[in-house]
Amino acid sequence: MLELVTRDGPEVVCLQELPIWGLVHLEEWSGMHAYAAVARTPRVPGRVGRFLTRLHHGTFRSALVGQANAILVTRGLGAKDLGSRQISDIGLERRVVQAVRVDERLVVANFHASTELLAARQELERAQEFAEGLARPGEPVVLAGDFNLVSPSVDGYSDPSQGIDHVLVRGAPVSGSVVWEPARRGRAGRLLSDHPPVEVTLE
Repeated sequence: MLELVTRDGPEVVCLQELPIWGLVHLEEWSGMHAYAAVARTPRVPGRVGRFLTRLHHGTFRSALVGQANAILVTRGLGAKDLGSRQISDIGLERRVVQAVRVDERLVVANFHASTELLAARQELERAQEFAEGLARPGEPVVLAGDFNLVSPSVDGYSDPSQGIDHVLVRGAPVSGSVVWEPARRGRAGRLLSDHPPVEVTLE
């Protein structure tokens, strides 16, 4: 999937629900700088966890191999890791937001919200607060990821996205979104991601 999503040279890519074992390979596979934030540590580390997960990805998902988010930035741009913060309440599956300053001109925040509606709304608010707290006066802010919300409304942000995966932008003009069709994210008859990538262009 990384080969497909980086083929046309994007400047920034936000990823969610990555297995922990894959983090060390992100830069090699993408050819980009990688900044990761672990949300859930592995229960069954190493090859055993990978083998068990392969028995049925839909059932096991990240339960055994853990889960992380990552922001990839093209090597032609400078980037600084601004850290991460837990946005989920205690007792729920741990969710984090992470942020990176790109090219000294914008803050990109990436997160994967809970599936429960009220929790997802609260986590979006916390992610927004985190990102805006890092931004300099007048600096554009991007909130990206799996919000698990359809058409969230966030004051001051444009949202050209549809579905539950979004790229919200404050402080910069943005194009309409392009949502990948299944054929574009398939290989050998298999979908390589259960969510279609969403592309936008900041002008």
